[in-house]
Amino acid sequence: MIERLKERFEQNPRRHQGICWAEIQPRLTEEKLLILQRMEETGGEPDVIGRDGDRILYADCAAETPAGRRGVCFDEATRAARKKNPPEESAERQAQAIGVTLMNEEQYRHLQTLGAFDLKTSSWIATPPAIRALGGALFCERRYDTVFVFHNGADSYYSVRGWRGVLRV
Repeated sequence: MIERLKERFEQNPRRHQGICWAEIQPRLTEEKLLILQRMEETGGEPDVIGRDGDRILYADCAAETPAGRRGVCFDEATRAARKKNPPEESAERQAQAIGVTLMNEEQYRHLQTLGAFDLKTSSWIATPPAIRALGGALFCERRYDTVFVFHNGADSYYSVRGWRGVLRV
């Protein structure tokens, strides 16, 4: 896994200007590598996208929303409450199982400055509690060379909507 991460890091220097591999490798504990492996197994193609204070941010950098995380509603409460045709999973539960957090709007917009992502898919993002309290959730996508933030009922799910995660190391 370390070799795959290093290779991806070296192939995409624009994503992490000012960060060197020698700074990252010591932070990749066995626990963090297991999380990154789970991100990889679900199609995330994790790579470094910047910093959050003194922490390095790994995020899903697959061109489209990770294939192994699509067709999910936003959170477990709405999945469980859905009377007809509930999806098998929720973004919230999958993220917890992998060990990451959902990307927030700021992180998603930053990712879009590093390349063109979600041109055919969309991604649930962390949603403010006030919106969740009213039953809504936010998702993003890129169309017409513009990043759009939309809302939907948190219980909705589509085959092309998934989620992107972030790991701090």
